[in-house]
Amino acid sequence: MTRPVLLITGASAGIGAATARLAAARGYDLALGYLSDRDGAEAVAIACRAQGARVLLLRADVSDPDEIDEMFDRIDTGFGQLDALVNNAGVVDVASTVTRMDHARLRRMFDINVIGAFLVAKQAVLRMQRQGDGGVIVNLSSAAARLGSANLFVDYAASKSAIDTFTKGLSDEVAGDGIRVNAVRPGIIETEIHAKAGQPDRAGQLGPLVPMGRSGSAEEVAEAILFLLSDRASYITGTTLDVTGGR
Repeated sequence: MTRPVLLITGASAGIGAATARLAAARGYDLALGYLSDRDGAEAVAIACRAQGARVLLLRADVSDPDEIDEMFDRIDTGFGQLDALVNNAGVVDVASTVTRMDHARLRRMFDINVIGAFLVAKQAVLRMQRQGDGGVIVNLSSAAARLGSANLFVDYAASKSAIDTFTKGLSDEVAGDGIRVNAVRPGIIETEIHAKAGQPDRAGQLGPLVPMGRSGSAEEVAEAILFLLSDRASYITGTTLDVTGGR
């Protein structure tokens, strides 16, 4: 049987990379989006091919609509189908209060985390509708959407709150096409994103404060994503699942 094709944006590291490796093991072929970390993306591709997956590497800046269109054109040429999307690409910035955030920071945050996610999902939905066999989308939100991240990343939290709303609205629009749309809200997860925010030890410091007493792993988030992609979640749409250790 033909393996289903899954697009993962932001697949070169962290949750995206863990999701790619698990998806390959679960029988998916993969289109792996990345921006700057070619070496990381190549390493993920090698691991996925070892699991029997066909893999297409796609360099694309999701803040650029033309690059999104080109990415999907390459999926059309390389696979001729698209069955699922993990809308994972996103950024965070250094810790800051709102009064110190400038327009450039906010523009970058929302161009990538919100507008980019909208446009990637749009192109995925158009293909799923054209194929006529339904499909699945999992958006990556964050527990920050509930917590607000005062004095740290209010802009990031607001962008992820937008993803929560987007998930519900899009799910209602496309349910009649057999397309399910859900989101996952990771909490304190051990990934490289903390270093990019200037706080490389953040997961270790905050892990003991989580009700479960530890930080989570990218692989634990990937398990939740693969569940939502699977037929075991066939009656689940418009839902946002917390993977936070109770936080």
